[in-house]
Amino acid sequence: MIWVRSLTFTALFYLVSTLTALVMIPLYALPRKWMMGAFRIWGRIVTGLLRVICDIKVEVRGREHMPTGAALIAAKHQCMFDIFGSFAFLPDSCFVTKKELMVIPLFGWYALKAKMIVVDRGGHATALRKLVTDARDRFHAGRQVVIFAEGTRKAPGEAPDYKPGIAALYRDLDMPVTPLALNTGVHWPAHGFLRYPGTIVFEFLPAIPPGLKRGEFMREMETRIETASNALVAEGI
Repeated sequence: MIWVRSLTFTALFYLVSTLTALVMIPLYALPRKWMMGAFRIWGRIVTGLLRVICDIKVEVRGREHMPTGAALIAAKHQCMFDIFGSFAFLPDSCFVTKKELMVIPLFGWYALKAKMIVVDRGGHATALRKLVTDARDRFHAGRQVVIFAEGTRKAPGEAPDYKPGIAALYRDLDMPVTPLALNTGVHWPAHGFLRYPGTIVFEFLPAIPPGLKRGEFMREMETRIETASNALVAEGI
């Protein structure tokens, strides 16, 4: 039965996403907020499809720690739902995304219009400087900058590998960092089309204050995110 539900969801997901992408074309000529509004609606539609077809609920915990203004969020990354699922509850999110995704038809245009932060992972020091500059610009606009601190998706339980981009932002911007734990990969694996019933949880954790040394910050961030994410996976919800 799971594979029937999963196949139905996958077909509807791509159909809805394609139709949404086409409907969004005129928004390219309008102010950015219209594009973000469309992303928000898209995220809510996908969340609704998960609930109705796959019996997967979405829960947001730690709302008292969830930023609503300018903020830096360091998130765990287990599947693609981490992105558009977050559109449904963050007021004005800005994701750090890799340059390679910009070649995807329409998606690349919309990401640029929405002023997502595009990073050339082969650019090293130059890329880090641009990341910091772009993030500072988004903060001035009151946005929540979300960076997947490991740089790529990791399956639940897989050994973590946190990258230096988040440390550069933490140091140069002198801002607190809000860790975001999740268990999305349990119900929406990074590979394959099967979707497993249960509850996807996004959990915002208390912010890490600015001013820590790099090593101390990285250890604290990894400990918080991994401990909370592993606990969510262990719940088996």
